[in-house]
Amino acid sequence: MVLHAYNLRAEYLLNPAGIDVPEPRLGWMLDSAGRGSGQTAYRILAASSRQQLDQDTGDMWDSGRVQSDLSNPIPYEGRELASGCEYVWKVKVWDQTGQESPWSGTAHWSMGLLSRKEWQGEWIGLKSGHQPTHERPKPAVYLRGTFEARRQIRKAVLYAAALGAYELYVNGSRIGEDILAPEWTDYNIRLQYQAYDVTAALAGGENALGVLLGHGWYSGYIGMYGYQRYGKDPRILLQLNVDYEDGSSQSVVSGPSWKASFGPLLATDFHMGETYDARLEMPGWEDRGYDDSAWSKADIFYDYKGRIVSGLCPPIRSVKKLAPVSMTVMESGSRIVDMGQNMVGYLRIQMRGKTGTTIILRHGEALDAQGRLYTENLRLSRQIDTYVLKGSPDGEIYEAHFTLHGFRYAEISSDDDGDLELTDITGIVVHSDLAQTGFMDTSIPLLNQLLQNIEWTQRGNFVSVPTDCPQRDERLGWSGDAQVFFRTASYLMDTAPFFSKWLTDLTDAQRPTGAFTDFAPFIAGGKTEHGGDMTYDHTASAGWGDAGILVPWMMYQVYGDAAIIKRQYDAMTSWIGFLSDLHPGHLREDLPQFGDWLSMAEARGADDYPNTSIHSTTPYDVFATAYYAYSVQLMARMATLIGKAEDALRFEKLHTEVRAAFNDAYVNGEGKIKGDTQSVYALALSMNLLPEEKRAYAVNRILYLLEESDWHMSTGIHGTKYLLTVLVEAGHEEIAYRLLNQQSYPSWYYSILQGATTIWERWDGWTEAKGFQRPGMNSFNHYALGSVGEWIYRFVGGIDLDEEQPGYKHIRIHPRIGGGLDYVNCLYESVRGPIVCNWRVNGSELHMHVRIPANTTATIRIPRLPGQQVLENGAELEQAEGIAVAGEQPDHLLLQAGSGQYQFVVS
Repeated sequence: MVLHAYNLRAEYLLNPAGIDVPEPRLGWMLDSAGRGSGQTAYRILAASSRQQLDQDTGDMWDSGRVQSDLSNPIPYEGRELASGCEYVWKVKVWDQTGQESPWSGTAHWSMGLLSRKEWQGEWIGLKSGHQPTHERPKPAVYLRGTFEARRQIRKAVLYAAALGAYELYVNGSRIGEDILAPEWTDYNIRLQYQAYDVTAALAGGENALGVLLGHGWYSGYIGMYGYQRYGKDPRILLQLNVDYEDGSSQSVVSGPSWKASFGPLLATDFHMGETYDARLEMPGWEDRGYDDSAWSKADIFYDYKGRIVSGLCPPIRSVKKLAPVSMTVMESGSRIVDMGQNMVGYLRIQMRGKTGTTIILRHGEALDAQGRLYTENLRLSRQIDTYVLKGSPDGEIYEAHFTLHGFRYAEISSDDDGDLELTDITGIVVHSDLAQTGFMDTSIPLLNQLLQNIEWTQRGNFVSVPTDCPQRDERLGWSGDAQVFFRTASYLMDTAPFFSKWLTDLTDAQRPTGAFTDFAPFIAGGKTEHGGDMTYDHTASAGWGDAGILVPWMMYQVYGDAAIIKRQYDAMTSWIGFLSDLHPGHLREDLPQFGDWLSMAEARGADDYPNTSIHSTTPYDVFATAYYAYSVQLMARMATLIGKAEDALRFEKLHTEVRAAFNDAYVNGEGKIKGDTQSVYALALSMNLLPEEKRAYAVNRILYLLEESDWHMSTGIHGTKYLLTVLVEAGHEEIAYRLLNQQSYPSWYYSILQGATTIWERWDGWTEAKGFQRPGMNSFNHYALGSVGEWIYRFVGGIDLDEEQPGYKHIRIHPRIGGGLDYVNCLYESVRGPIVCNWRVNGSELHMHVRIPANTTATIRIPRLPGQQVLENGAELEQAEGIAVAGEQPDHLLLQAGSGQYQFVVS
């Protein structure tokens, strides 16, 4: 089969609408049934109409035949793109033999409003004098406007920018599936808008536009900081651009003619929940013909003075539905519903009852010893929804609009439990709708459950930003958690657009000093509701601020796109300048810090160290200086990559100096490091901080410390990311597997054996000996310790990238056979196409199935002992097509391979 292109994307998105990138970057994947297939040239056609493209005419851009193996990202280089216009495109390629492919399928993108002057409407809403409280947030706002369609409509696009969160309706129909749109940004700086093609929803004559406007992050509660951190009342800017078949056009915009009202959604907040009184419903308010004479004129707000930009990330959506696994009736008459899975979203309740009956939905992650809903760990977040029935004899349905809850259990109570009939309960799972890319199945059920727990934790915390937890009064985009989990996240989902957006948030949050903040978007200054002064505490923490360096580097490694480094370069340089100015002696000794967060005490007898705490048993200064050295090292590599030669030399010199300072201050003659923890050695080895002659001591010290702890990890969220990899790379994969498979406390499997369906914030979130950890900081849905997913995909699944040829241009296949596993099936949908590594042990034989996508190459590590024979598809390796032996070691064979599918048997 000839090489062909498929899965065409623009800005990493499938057929995006309303983008504002002047030269969108295009990309595709390649497929071929043959081995060793590669692209040697491509031709792109982009047109202003499908008719032009079908005639193989690129009136916007015809790249001609370009000699290149590049398939992503390729900047558009055609005629200037215009606001509001849609463009279609396709591509053909030539393979390594010069054979030409057929044209790909057609893809498209549309441009948004490329200039602020093109926005014609006014910001509207309805002010409420109510001061929100935890028990009673502010109400939602109902808005409507009408217009006459003068002629037959050819196309209509609705643009929406909101400070708050909204649902859109056209002629009574909901438009789009977005939840909590627009997403969280620093509204003092930028706001995302959305574009919707509403052509099919409009009609000739009268048309009605409706908006349900909530508070979202803008005027709602933001974790730890309280309400209204950006503004008091939500508002929205709308513009409907209508093109008619006769060539004329019309713009319908928000403004003084719009009407507004409060309604049945009496209170709504992202954290606290909602109150909905169905008796106050206004049937047809969003449709034509509704009598809105009792409504008031919409309030007009001042213009927004930040940047209005297109949202270039898949929106938050409902992505799954779960049915309860059980329901228990309590003595009080309330019902405890178990969803069987710690999830994020809300319940859709179908019920029947008397008019005025009030039902209350309370949400929590766990039950206490008496089987009651456990909510202490929610802190100040309520997670309570209230619904008042209208008493419809046909029943009624309630589901939330602008709130999300983190929960496995929900308590449903009513002031009339005896007559309330629940006819259906469904859990609606909500998160940023990123495509799933990683799939793994193994012979060990506990390992499969761990993988599921990691995936569900990512689902629950990838909601516009990479949050720490989805249930308590926090839900912030913590950068330290995000950077340790990034590689795991990128195995499981296509995170390119998600993290590209979040890096903009991080840069927006960067202080004038150059310091990156510990979370983004950032809430600057002021005391939290818990009484803590966060003005300085949440800026420039080691391992958190360094995410501004690490995440762009890892994005380049995973997706092969150097543009993210160029985009972030000035911000990254400013961060290094901040550290250099603050620490002229090269040792990071500033406090406060988080360190190796939530690590556990190790039994070192009297050999204790200062500068530690119950949260980080690794000394803060050692930890921080290690990250400083690592960040500078990566900056030198990135400067070289984008041609900043002088900067690269400067960063290389600084790295040498920081590394030397680290060794002088913290490492003794034999290699013992201050702190003497599992994490401190794992960090030093992974970050290449030790001279070669001291590395063996560090590895042996890890083994000693593990044995002292009876083969349990004591690492926090940073050491956990690196420890198992260090062991494998030092030749101790059996020890790494031993830690993975550990079932007693503390371990991943221990939490699973206690019923965990997501990753816990702490190793000791709940133990048989002590019960629940202190509720002030004890989330049961927290992905940081799930960073082991990266190790599982790399070394158990065996699929890895090559840093020298990023973006999976060259692939490393190197599964470690062991751990009591009989088989592993691993698939990763990389940016270049699907990669497969399946292996199974069958008696004395090892079977490996490997798939390498077209236009890539791979190094395949085949475990093999002396005397064992390796066959590929039944033939000797010398006769196998597309394979060359690249090296032999006592315990494995290295092969170089082109694209294709391979069947290996070691016997």
